[in-house]
Parts: sequence; C-alpha cells; structure tokens
Amino acid sequence: MATLKVGSKAPAWTLPDQDGKPMKLSSFQGKPVVLYFYPRDDTPGCTQEACDFRDQYAVLKKAGAVLLGVSPDDVKSHGKFAAKHALPFPLLADPDHAVAEAYGAWAEKSMYGRKYMGIVRSTFLIDAGGKVARVWPKVKVRGHVDEVREALAALSG
Repeated sequence: MATLKVGSKAPAWTLPDQDGKPMKLSSFQGKPVVLYFYPRDDTPGCTQEACDFRDQYAVLKKAGAVLLGVSPDDVKSHGKFAAKHALPFPLLADPDHAVAEAYGAWAEKSMYGRKYMGIVRSTFLIDAGGKVARVWPKVKVRGHVDEVREALAALSG
C-alpha cells in the first residue's frame, strides 16, 4: 500500500455526495480538509468512526476544517447511513475506488485466511494549500478523532 507522503500534493477528485451532488477537492481550496476513508456504511467500526466525527464536528468546523467521509458504497447507501446517524458532513461515493487507490487507501486485506481488495481505514489532513499535512494509515477507531482534532489545531496554529 503506497500511501501519500506528507508534503505531497493531494490528488484531485470529484465524487458525488449522499445527495448525488458532485463535490470537488479543489472547491475547498483555502480550507483544511479532513478526508477519511472507511470500508462500509452501517458496520460497527465505520458507524463508531462516523459518530465520533459527528460528535466532534462543531470543533472541527470551528477550526475551519471541511470533513468528508469516503467509501465504495453508493449514493443511496450513504444517504441512509447519514440520515440514520444524523451525520452533518458529506459522505462521498467512490464505487470504483479510484480515489481510494489514488490516496493509497485501497489494498489487499485478509480475513479468515481469505485475501481480498478493500478499503484500509485511513485519514488524510490536507492543508489549505492542497498539500497533505498528516496521514493516518490503518486507523484504529478508538481515540482517532482526538488525534485528528489535535493535528488540525497544530496546523491552524
């Protein structure tokens, strides 16, 4: 898994959100972006991560950050997941996992001895200039949002 390096330019993308509205990374120029990749809507770890981000959303937003979740699930699935858990931030559909691949968040995984390709839970903090400021590969959900909040505070000084 070749994850992006700190200091590199964040790959550009356009993806639909849970309402089907296209969103582009370039439209957030001038603001830090927290881009987190998660495997699937409405699974235990992914729900916990989304709800942790939801619960800290006001703090992240106050710091000027844009928060975006990305998974291979489709727009309809994202819509249900966002509504069910009252998520106040966009969930982006990456069904062909092209964006996940560009960020190094798509890799071989293994479960019960079976190997398959899938999302490796990862988060990227992109600075206001579009460069990768921080990378969290292979995220452990517990405490992760606190790490992101601290890194964002350090970034904004």
